[in-house]
Amino acid sequence: MAERYDRAVTIYSPDGHLLQVEYAQEAVRKGSTVVGLRTKNAIVLGLEKKSTSDLQEERFNRKIYMIDDHVVMTFAGLTADARILAHMVQKEAQSHAMNFERPVSIEYIARYIAKVKQTYTQSNGRRPFGLSCLVGGFDENGTSHLFQTEPSGIFYEWTANSTGRSAHSVREYLEKHVDDIPATADEPTAIKYMVRTLMTVSNLNQNQMDVAVLKFKEPLRMIDRSVLTDLVKVIRKELDEEAKQRARISIS
Repeated sequence: MAERYDRAVTIYSPDGHLLQVEYAQEAVRKGSTVVGLRTKNAIVLGLEKKSTSDLQEERFNRKIYMIDDHVVMTFAGLTADARILAHMVQKEAQSHAMNFERPVSIEYIARYIAKVKQTYTQSNGRRPFGLSCLVGGFDENGTSHLFQTEPSGIFYEWTANSTGRSAHSVREYLEKHVDDIPATADEPTAIKYMVRTLMTVSNLNQNQMDVAVLKFKEPLRMIDRSVLTDLVKVIRKELDEEAKQRARISIS
């Protein structure tokens, strides 16, 4: 039955679904996991790192795009779609800065991305963008923001969120431990929390993740692999101690 309604993006199924949009969402669910977290002073992004050949340049395998000096975007889904969308958004940010003589706001960028995605859900001869984006950054006054946009064109603001193959499990973990990372947390605390999340939920080690930090009026920084290695060791020790403590409590 579905085949009758998925030939064009503009055709609704009898139950009110746009099947091409749902197929795009499925592409997102199969993408590698990305996690975003905002504190008062930093935007922290954690990414599941794809395996690369020893002959491949690692810098071409990263999934982070700088939209402007104060805006960063990452994604889950189709990398080729992300490259095209990022280029469109970069031009829009430059145009906004030239026309209004001030940096573009994070909400404006999120709204623009959502508008482009929604347009591609109602235009013949096109297909939806097969990616979900996390957009983070700082407004002129230094206020941090983190938005997520979906293939359908909706967008929301979050304190922390995830997208990709483990998004549901990561979101449950973040909601369960929401009090562990206050808005005023410093950068090392936020980075450690991000690494712990990726280790606990996605079972990643230091070589399978990338962590990036954007601070107000500072360039984006990729956290060094040696720092991640040290953090992983500390967190594993903490997790082992917590497991032993739970075992003692259950026995008693």
